[in-house]
Amino acid sequence: MPRLYKPTEVRKLEIIEAARKLIIRKGSEHLTVRNIAGEIKLTEAAIYRHFKSKREILLFLSDFLTDQLVEDLEEASAARRVSLRTVDQVLRNHLSVIEQRRGISFLVFAEILSFGDGGLNHKTAGNLDRYIKALAGLLARGTAGRRPPAQPHVESAALLLFGMIQSLVSLWALSSYGFDLLEKYSALWKLFRKALADGE
Repeated sequence: MPRLYKPTEVRKLEIIEAARKLIIRKGSEHLTVRNIAGEIKLTEAAIYRHFKSKREILLFLSDFLTDQLVEDLEEASAARRVSLRTVDQVLRNHLSVIEQRRGISFLVFAEILSFGDGGLNHKTAGNLDRYIKALAGLLARGTAGRRPPAQPHVESAALLLFGMIQSLVSLWALSSYGFDLLEKYSALWKLFRKALADGE
């Protein structure tokens, strides 16, 4: 029976979803075109019709994950009322997804770094910068009623918050997911809020 034709964009999403599942189940070292093909019952040649290489798959996956995270931040920022509670809730949602998917975003970024490709690293750095800027935008709205706008302060706070989350998820993964991610985050968020209040 011939395989049902699917549009390129649909097939690409299937391929990166298969890549994501492989990373979660087996680790990034098992992310190969052969394994991805086996995951969705395609030939390697069929994968190469949509992506030229593993590098391109990683790039598409990095873009896709970043787009989702940034979209959540921008949607929250566009709401009529935004507070620090809004920021907290969006980050909790992100961490909840990360917890369910075993830190997938950070494993993908780690795999990209291990790939040793300067162009790929540069593009991923751009994606992370997009995320931090979107987080800064949400923080700016969340703190607008509490203090005069101070863009450098907001950008530094966003970078600090991103680093806090990245470090937390890295420790969680290294401990074989041995602690409650959201519980640890709650304690860190309290310190972060206090630092913001002290800086006003």
